[in-house]
Amino acid sequence: MATQKLYAGAKLRELRTRLGHTQKDFAAKLGVSLPYLNQMENNNRPVSTTVVLALAQEFGLDVTELSTGDGERLVSDMREALADPLFADALPPLADLRLAASNAPAFARAFLELHRNYRQMQERLASLDEALGREDARTTPSPWEEVRDFFHYCDNYIDAVDRAAEHFATKQGGHRNIRVAAVSTLGNSDVTVSFKDTDKLRSFDADKGVLTLSRRAPPESQTFQLLLQVALVKQNALLEATLDLARFQSAEARAIAKIGLANYFAGAALMPYAAFQKEARACRHDVEALAGHFGASIEQVAHRLSTLQRPGAKGIPFFFVRVDQAGTITKRHSATRLQFARFGGACPLWNVHRAFELPGQFLRQLAETPDGVRYINLARDVSKPAGRFGAPVRRYAIALGCEVRHAKDLVYADGLDLSRDGAFEPIGISCRICERAQCHQRAVPPLERKLKVDPDQRDVLPYQIG
Repeated sequence: MATQKLYAGAKLRELRTRLGHTQKDFAAKLGVSLPYLNQMENNNRPVSTTVVLALAQEFGLDVTELSTGDGERLVSDMREALADPLFADALPPLADLRLAASNAPAFARAFLELHRNYRQMQERLASLDEALGREDARTTPSPWEEVRDFFHYCDNYIDAVDRAAEHFATKQGGHRNIRVAAVSTLGNSDVTVSFKDTDKLRSFDADKGVLTLSRRAPPESQTFQLLLQVALVKQNALLEATLDLARFQSAEARAIAKIGLANYFAGAALMPYAAFQKEARACRHDVEALAGHFGASIEQVAHRLSTLQRPGAKGIPFFFVRVDQAGTITKRHSATRLQFARFGGACPLWNVHRAFELPGQFLRQLAETPDGVRYINLARDVSKPAGRFGAPVRRYAIALGCEVRHAKDLVYADGLDLSRDGAFEPIGISCRICERAQCHQRAVPPLERKLKVDPDQRDVLPYQIG
């Protein structure tokens, strides 16, 4: 079998620059000629075995760094970015992408950052909904909106908190022992855990050191709240440092974000990254199977799936959204190109709204957004009873989805006809930023589009969109 040649010009240049060597000095230490080094740094020649050994002996370099998957990841990320319809008429060949990733990785990363900022700017345009759709429009976001945007623009992945939670779970023997570990950890911090017949899910008396949880809450909710309290007690320094970096505009936003980070820790400890990702792949992202395996709720699992964006170990890019019965979005996270209406309701054509009609069932939907990207969506109702007669029941529906190119890794894609164009329903984000002219569910005209109103003509809409 032929040995694969190793081209690592960018890493050689990076190492030489970091050490402060000229090409001449570096070549001498590696025992090669100056022209030969130049050719290796420009990927005109592969890195020889002699050079690999010299790098290890002279500089103590872990030679496995030369063959890490950075280049392939860059190529993959660039291909994903270039799938944007913006580049439909200017898609470079794969060979060019590989050349850019190997010879100019800094340029490739700058391109990806530029595209990411472009996407964020497009999503920010959706905030015009606030100014046009609300009488109490503000020029600055509310604390709640500021925190929501913080998590959104972090791709709903907070590395330091995620790794701390995974370390805690691993140290305590894994997710199967996590509830006992949480109680023990709190006990070691002089916190007594008490269960009472109360409507309040969690209550902590800092002066007495007593954490009270509702006996009526489901076990997965109780465990989650125990882990949340562990985060507040044992990981306070980490949470505060993360908040310092975020630089929120108000004390209220910072306080809300701290709760959000504690929630993040709880979910990441209940479902540790590596173990959860491995199990998700094994069961092809079966939400119910994952919930049973990790002792979590359906919503907790769906939310966790949308956070698997660790650099170098990314999972499938999922979006996750939760809506109430009025269609108002109460949670939204997206690692995909799909964005959500920042204000008001979601597109009524999404299957997430139909989940209320069929409680307890998973609904599948093949959908296509106006930019031509196709998704497979999963929706289910989520009820949160208070555990006693007469108490109000909170009802939501959640949606989880990804692009259809990941269908083979999704158990919910089995049996669906992905090849037929007519199988994909046309969905949008918000009526004000959706360009579909013939949508039978359109509530208001799209922004910045001229309208033609003819009193003698009536089609699907009472006006024509220019």
